[in-house]
Amino acid sequence: MPHTTEIKVRFSELDPYNHVNHAVYVTYFEVARSEALVDAGISLERVAAAGFQFVVVELATRFRLPALAGDTVLVETWLREVGRASTRWGQRITRDGAILTTQDLRVGMANSKGRPTRPPQFILDALSSGPVTVAPD
Repeated sequence: MPHTTEIKVRFSELDPYNHVNHAVYVTYFEVARSEALVDAGISLERVAAAGFQFVVVELATRFRLPALAGDTVLVETWLREVGRASTRWGQRITRDGAILTTQDLRVGMANSKGRPTRPPQFILDALSSGPVTVAPD
């Protein structure tokens, strides 16, 4: 199963129509990816201390249904592939089983100067055995 993160919609995230603002979904996805990485044993602090950083280089978000005031949504996160210096991820936000929003993205690995590089072995090891390795598609 993909990694799951539960998020409660807050009033400050709503647009004038009581829908979650489109930009907030990207934040929900980022929170869920960060939690998935932590649960896999990859804290952003450890990555930075080792001289590396994750950099989102491409994302595509598709909106299907709005999340609304008072909703609790579930963000599912999974790893699609691990490449030489980047990973591809899939994510979706659901409410009561209905898919609200999906996101496909590529995350690059860079050194502390921002140059593309291969991920360190501890990241590869964690991704190969962690909770984000199963793709539902």
